[in-house]
Amino acid sequence: MPDSQPQPQQPRRPSPHGSGPEATALVLGGARLADGRVVDVRLSGGRIEAVGTAGSLTAATGRVDLTGYLLLPAPAEPHAHCDTALTADADGPLSETTEDIQRRTTEAALLHLGHGATALRSHVRVGGVHGLRPLEAVLRARQALHGLTDLTAVAVPRVLTGVAGAEGLAVLRDAVRAGPVVVGGCPDLDPDPTGHVEAVLGIAAEHGCPVDLHTDGADPARLARLAAMSGGLRPGVSIGPCGGLARLPHAIAARAADQLAAAGVTVVCLPQGDCGGLEQPGRHGSHGAPGAPVRLLRAAGVRVTAGSGALRDTANPVGRGDPLESAFLLASQGGLRPEEAYRVVSAEARAAMGLAEVRVEAGFPAELLAVRGSGVAAVLSLAYSRIVVHRGRVVARTSAVREYCDSAVAVALDLPRQLRSPGGEGQQPPA
Repeated sequence: MPDSQPQPQQPRRPSPHGSGPEATALVLGGARLADGRVVDVRLSGGRIEAVGTAGSLTAATGRVDLTGYLLLPAPAEPHAHCDTALTADADGPLSETTEDIQRRTTEAALLHLGHGATALRSHVRVGGVHGLRPLEAVLRARQALHGLTDLTAVAVPRVLTGVAGAEGLAVLRDAVRAGPVVVGGCPDLDPDPTGHVEAVLGIAAEHGCPVDLHTDGADPARLARLAAMSGGLRPGVSIGPCGGLARLPHAIAARAADQLAAAGVTVVCLPQGDCGGLEQPGRHGSHGAPGAPVRLLRAAGVRVTAGSGALRDTANPVGRGDPLESAFLLASQGGLRPEEAYRVVSAEARAAMGLAEVRVEAGFPAELLAVRGSGVAAVLSLAYSRIVVHRGRVVARTSAVREYCDSAVAVALDLPRQLRSPGGEGQQPPA
């Protein structure tokens, strides 16, 4: 069943559930929660105002019938590359104009949003011949998407040490002044990886910015130094995708995990495979290699979250930008229970990104994802129809209709269908 492709202009249409970023008094009716309860949820002012038994809550603005849907805290995307997304089939050199980067970023962000991610971090290259142009384009997209999704840019220079690094340091400082950014880096690409990390952490500490480093994590001594330098830095340090950790002997990887846990460093893994969007061509050799050892890291107490990484660019010709796909892979290949896997892409992702906790309880932010299905395992397996809520209003819908041809077998088995209503929406949930 093909994925729906959201059009950039569609989410800008006036919503029947409110015209502002924080619509008032919307009720999500008859939703099933992960604990099995069926409830009404009233949203107001961008937050959950009340949770009651099904049919008990009313609202002046509107009601969305979520019968047959599972209602969950919305996931977040902690590691995207929106500025280069959707370019795998480009003819000729990649266009680097501000307008084209902003268009790609907007389209990619809306794809992530349609799948449920109401917040995302996008790693953006800065420096070199392009200077701050890609970052400026992403910041423009961030402003244009306000009210639909929360987009944060990670400014990622290449070299920060030696004579060649002077320009990179100046550009990174300019990036911090250009707008709200996360300070990033690629220590693996610098002749002095430790000096690179020191420079990034120093600028982040000076400006009070979070840090997100793009690294393979294959050198345990380098990880130990990074952990020692990162301990206590606020508002926090993330590294990823760390596929190299899985290639280390177990005892060495376990010691590195203990050091990262003690320093409070978050690991952002990429279950669909490492992305090479920031690496020099031919230098990133871990395509197809196992991802970060999630169970080992979690057992050591490391906060682990998961992202999508490359999205149909030169590093990966495919990709959905779907947090539920990441959770599916963590459950099917990473050994996590479905509920754990979903938490990795929702609660853990939000915590790593410095966002407020979300629960389907009164008082929490109204950042929610409704998926047609009966439980977490079911929606990770067949997550087609989705309704996304950001700041208390519906900002994206994806509807799928499954039908079977008439046959004695279908009748005898009473196979579930999603039937078309006069308005085109399915009415019956799948098994």
